[in-house]
Amino acid sequence: MTIAVLPGLMPESYRRHALHGDTAAWPEKNCYADLWIGFLHTLGLEPLALMPFTVAVDFEGDQWTFFKPSSDELRSLYGIDVQELTVWRPLLEHAKEHLAAGKLIATESDAFWLPDTAGTDYRRSHTKTTILMAELDVQAERLGYFHNAGYFELQGEDFRQLFRLDAPPDPAFMPFFAEVVRIDRLVRHNASELSDLSFELLRRHFPWRPRSNPFSRFAARIAQDLPGMREQGLAHYHQWAFASVRQAGAAFELLGANLRWLATQGYPELSEPAECFDAIGQANKTLILKGARSVNSGKPLNADEMLQAMGADWEKGMGLLAPLVA
Repeated sequence: MTIAVLPGLMPESYRRHALHGDTAAWPEKNCYADLWIGFLHTLGLEPLALMPFTVAVDFEGDQWTFFKPSSDELRSLYGIDVQELTVWRPLLEHAKEHLAAGKLIATESDAFWLPDTAGTDYRRSHTKTTILMAELDVQAERLGYFHNAGYFELQGEDFRQLFRLDAPPDPAFMPFFAEVVRIDRLVRHNASELSDLSFELLRRHFPWRPRSNPFSRFAARIAQDLPGMREQGLAHYHQWAFASVRQAGAAFELLGANLRWLATQGYPELSEPAECFDAIGQANKTLILKGARSVNSGKPLNADEMLQAMGADWEKGMGLLAPLVA
């Protein structure tokens, strides 16, 4: 028997939001932000309204902020309630109960068993990621789930491994973090209400922006770490780049997209700072490729001007925003 929270949703008919489209600089942002973009879009809600929190992303020393929307903002914007799931029994038992009650489960998972990661992690690398379970058929061993930029299905061995059905009892096993997502109190604000709520979130997050230019600190750390990255090779570089360049690029792409959306919803003055953050998103796409070539070849990175330009765009964008959100 199939338990479907969103009846009729199928991978072959799923339509991506523009944030996940071919024109996006970063079609995949990070696993947690991505599942909300896809899920909200599927519900007919606008995920762009959720993105003001990206104005506060910072370079943390060994990574950029792994940005995640808060449960409070999901509730205030859309009426979606997110609570931690206490995984006190097998995850499959929780999934059967909660999906049958019309709730979804967001859970950390091993990408080794997620077929949508074919070509990267699927059956090749054990990597932690997060999925949103939306449909379950225990008899058919099939799961429908949101992950990264799409909606997918897995079955058979992948199903059994994901839910540890073939694993022997292990008292040392620590379950992955999981959340219950309730959508029985959805709120559908009209466009004007939603944009006003989103702008208010921008005002609330803006004071939490970095106190100093994060790209100046990022540039200094790259210069310090690059020799070691060359020694450790491309595999290490890709891990570093995911935690740093990709998070910075994707976050500022989302910030620019939020500001451009707000500019069409009654806040036209936000279009100018949006251009600054769009430029940062695009520049990081170039940086991640230049970095890979430099690590692989041992040649100089030659990214000083690019990083200085990102820092200048950050300063300009924040400077333009300051009087608008005061």
